[in-house]
Parts: sequence; C-alpha cells; structure tokens
Amino acid sequence: MADAEILDDEGGARDWLAGAFAPTDEQWARLERFAAMLVIENEQQNLIAASTIPILWVRHIADSAQLLALDAGGEGLWIDLGSGPGLPGLVVAILSERPMLLVESRKRRCDFLRAVVAELGLAHVEIAEAPLERVETRRAGTISARAFAPLDRLIDLSARFSTESTRWLLPKGRNAVKELASLPQTWQNLFHVEHSRTDTDSRILVGQGRIVPKKRGKA
Repeated sequence: MADAEILDDEGGARDWLAGAFAPTDEQWARLERFAAMLVIENEQQNLIAASTIPILWVRHIADSAQLLALDAGGEGLWIDLGSGPGLPGLVVAILSERPMLLVESRKRRCDFLRAVVAELGLAHVEIAEAPLERVETRRAGTISARAFAPLDRLIDLSARFSTESTRWLLPKGRNAVKELASLPQTWQNLFHVEHSRTDTDSRILVGQGRIVPKKRGKA
C-alpha cells in the first residue's frame, strides 16, 4: 500500500470504495444512512471531530474500509475494540458478512451502536457493553482498534482473543513505528507497517499470529 494514491476528497473516497468492494445498492444505502446518523448523533454526543464532517467519507468511511481491504480473504469473528461510534466496525460490517463484535464500555456510545444496527438490519453484529477485561474470551479471526489504548496495553489486553491465524489491524497514526519499536521483540516480529490511504502521515500496524499476554504478578 506504500505507493497507493492518497484519498483526499469525498469523490475519490467513493470511487475507491466502488472499485475496492463493488458495494451493492443496499450496502451503499446503508453507508449513506450510517454517515447521516453519525452527523445527527454528533450533535448529541461527541462521536467524531466536527472538523471531519465535511470529509466524513474520507476520514471515517474510507479510513475504516481500508482495514477490510488489508484483510482480504479473512474469516471468522472480527472484534473491534473501543468501537465508539462504530469505526471501523460498522463500516466493515456493512461491506462484508463477517460476524462482528463491537466492544465499547460507554453506554451512550452503545445506545447509538444498537440504534444503527437495528435500523440497518445488521444481524451479524453483536455489541458488548463492557470494558474489554470483562468480555468473555472468544477466538478472533481479526482484531481491530482505531483509538483504544496505547499499543502495548491494547495488545496485552486483547492477546487472549488471538490464535495463530488472528489478523491484527491497528491504525496508530504518525507514531506507529515508534510505538512498534517499544514492544517486546516477540510481539514486534508479528507486525509490519502499512501506509494509510487517507492520511500521508498515518500508518497501520498489520500483524498475524497468537500473542501471549504479559504475566501478571500476584496481588
């Protein structure tokens, strides 16, 4: 993806989505409705930065969809950590049939997620309204997290969901390489860095494999 053209306007984002996923009319309608619901709900709670609304299809829709593009051929449960307003989880769920678990601890965020899931008829989406530490362990085909926690804590908390075939898709902004370098070497070896399609300075950490959580000391 290093040489891919950066998406910097709404038309380009929609064109890329059309070429990458060939959405059906129903999927387009769901994306449009989700985008509209995001803007409306943003007046009630801070889901996305107001400055990103004019470029919502770049900054949020395509930015989320690029993770699905990095997981071509992936299967099994997709777990989206700290899903917030459903980014990237709901975008992925709209564009694919992957079973999706959205993990979000804040009630108002979860109320919004449930409203979107109900209105769009996304029967393959499940919402866990709880801190990740209280979510039952399940085998994840893919783990994503757009803005959840510092990298080492994110990986440590979610490691119990991973298997040898688990795919990790972790957007980490301009500090991705630095954060990756701070991890234990055994964790670093599972990851490589991809360029974001929506921000020239941002990077995505892409990994595959089972990660063993850090050992906890006795209380």
